[in-house]
Amino acid sequence: MVQQLQPTWDLDVIFPGQSNSEEFRQFVNEVKRDTAKLTEEVNHLDANGETEAWERILEKLELLTKQSREMGAYISCLSAQDVTDKQAALYVAEAAQVQASSSALTKIIDQKLGAITDANWDILLEQEAIKPLKFILTERRERAREQLSKNEEILIGDLAVDGYHAWNQMYGTIVGNMKIDIAEDGETQSYSVGQASNKLSTPDREQREYVFRQISKAWKENEDLFGQTLNHLAGFRLQTYKHYEWDNVLKEPLEKNRMKEKTLNAMWGAIEKHKPLFVEYLNQKATLLNLDQLSIFDVNAPIQSKVEKKSYDEGAAFIVEQFRGFSPQMADFAQMAFEKRWIEAEDRAGKRPGGFCTSFPASEQTRIFMTYSGTPSNIATLAHELGHGYHQYVMNDVNGLNQGYAMNVAETASTFAEMIVADASVKMAKTDEEKLTLLEDKVSRSIAFFMNIHARFLFEKQFYEERKQGMVSTDRLNELMVEAQKEAYCDNLSEYDPHFWASKLHFHITGVPFYNFPYTFGYLFSQGIYAYAQDYEGNFEEKYTALLRDTGRLTVEELAEKHLQVDLTKPDFWENAIEICEQDVQAFLELAKKLQK
Repeated sequence: MVQQLQPTWDLDVIFPGQSNSEEFRQFVNEVKRDTAKLTEEVNHLDANGETEAWERILEKLELLTKQSREMGAYISCLSAQDVTDKQAALYVAEAAQVQASSSALTKIIDQKLGAITDANWDILLEQEAIKPLKFILTERRERAREQLSKNEEILIGDLAVDGYHAWNQMYGTIVGNMKIDIAEDGETQSYSVGQASNKLSTPDREQREYVFRQISKAWKENEDLFGQTLNHLAGFRLQTYKHYEWDNVLKEPLEKNRMKEKTLNAMWGAIEKHKPLFVEYLNQKATLLNLDQLSIFDVNAPIQSKVEKKSYDEGAAFIVEQFRGFSPQMADFAQMAFEKRWIEAEDRAGKRPGGFCTSFPASEQTRIFMTYSGTPSNIATLAHELGHGYHQYVMNDVNGLNQGYAMNVAETASTFAEMIVADASVKMAKTDEEKLTLLEDKVSRSIAFFMNIHARFLFEKQFYEERKQGMVSTDRLNELMVEAQKEAYCDNLSEYDPHFWASKLHFHITGVPFYNFPYTFGYLFSQGIYAYAQDYEGNFEEKYTALLRDTGRLTVEELAEKHLQVDLTKPDFWENAIEICEQDVQAFLELAKKLQK
C-alpha cells in the first residue's frame, strides 16, 4: 500500500448520489414491487402442488432476499455516516415498511411450508434444486407450526413498524441529537456521543473521570425518554410472546442463534467458575494505575500514559500483515477492503457512535463503519469488523437463503480476526512494557465478554421478568443495572454505571433480542477454533472456510460437532477455551509483578 488510504467509504460505486440517488430510489421501488408480486404468487400457491412451483418460488425468494438486504445495508450506511441526513431518515422509515412486507411474505411462505404433508415434504426435499436448502426449509417449517394465523402474523408485522421498530428509531434520533460538552485546554467543545466515548480511553485519570461524569450527566438528562423507549420496546416484545404462549424470554434469542439453552448455561457456568483469576487481573490493574480499586470507567483505561497510536495507513498495513500470517485469502480480502474504500473510519462530527459491518449480497461487497482513533483496541475493532466482512466474502457463492447465519457465529469470524491481530502484537513486542500493554489489551477483551456482556445478560433477563408485571421505572432500571454489574464483576469495582442500560445501543435493537450472549459465545467459540488451529496439521484455512460457509445451514451444536468434533452442551469445550484466555492473564500478572520490582 504505497499511496495514502482514504478513511472514508465509497457508496457511489453501489448507488451513485447517496441519499439523493435516483438509481437507489428506483431500486427501492423495484424491491417493493417484487415483494408484492411474489406475495401474490405465494398466496395462489398450492402447498401440496407440483415441486416445480416451489422451485420457482424459492429461486425468486433468494433473489429478493439479496435485494432486500442490499437496500437495508445502503440505508444503514446513509443514516450512520450522517445522523442529520433527513432523506436517510425517511429511507429508514420506508425500509421498516418494506421489512414489514418482507416479513409478511416470509410468514406466508412459512405457513405454506407448514401445510405440506409429510409425504409431499419428503418428495420436495429430494429435488436437486431443493436439497441444499433442507436445513433452512425444515427450520422454517417447524417455526411455522408455532405461528398464529396468517392475518394475525401480518397484523403483528404491520403494527411493529410504527410500534416496536419505531421505538428503536426514536432511540437513535435522541442519541444522534445528544451533545456532550467537554472542557479541554481551557476551551469547552460539544461532541457527539461517539466522539465523547472515545475520550474515555485517555490515560489521564482525572480527565477520564471528568469525561465519564459529563457523559453520565447527558444520559441522566435523557433517562426518562430512554426509559420510555426501552419499556415500550420490551412491552411490544412481551405482548407478542404472550400471544405465542411463550413464557421463556430466551426462547426467541436462542432460536435465532440456533443454539440450545443447555449450551448457553454450560458457557456461563464455565465462565463463572473461572472468574477468580480475572478478578486478580482487575486488582493488579488497579495497582498499576495507583488505585485501591478500579471504578467502571477505569476498566478499559490504558495502563501506560503514552499509548502508541498508529495512523490509518499504519493500522491497515499492520492488520493485513497479521492476517497474512494466518490466511493469505483473509489478508487479500482486507487489502481489497482498504484499497476499494469499503471502510468509513474518519473521525468527524455527525456520525453515529459504534461500529458495524454490513453486507451487500447482490453487489458481493461489504461496508465497514467505525470511528478510527489509532489506539491498539481501536485497531482491534477494525480487525473485528474486517472479520465480519471476510465471513460474508467466503459465502458470496452460497445460496442466498443459506447465508442467514446467526449472530453468535457471525461474532466468531470477527472475534477470530481480532484475536489474530492481538496475539501477533503480543509476540512482536520489543520491550516488557510494550508486551504488558498489549497483554492488557488482550485480557481486557476477556473482561468485556465475561463481565461486561455478562452484566448486560443478567440485566436484560431480570428486566424482562419485571417488565412482565408492568412498566419499570428509571430508578429501578438504574438499580437493576448496578445489581447486574456487581454480580458480573464479582462486586470488585468501587463504582458502577447505573445508566449503562440507556447508553448501550444493544438493549434498544429490535432485530435481535438479548443482543449480548452471542458476543461471548462468538468470543469463546473462536478461542476454541484458535486452539484447534494451533494443533491442526492440515490446511486450516480450508477447514476454517468450510466452517464459515456452513454457519447458515447448521445449528451451532451441529457446526461444532461436524468441524471441531466437540459437544457444546458440555462444559469441557468452554473451559478449554477459557483456559486459553487465562494463559494471557497469568502472563500479564507475572510480567506486572516483575516490572514492579
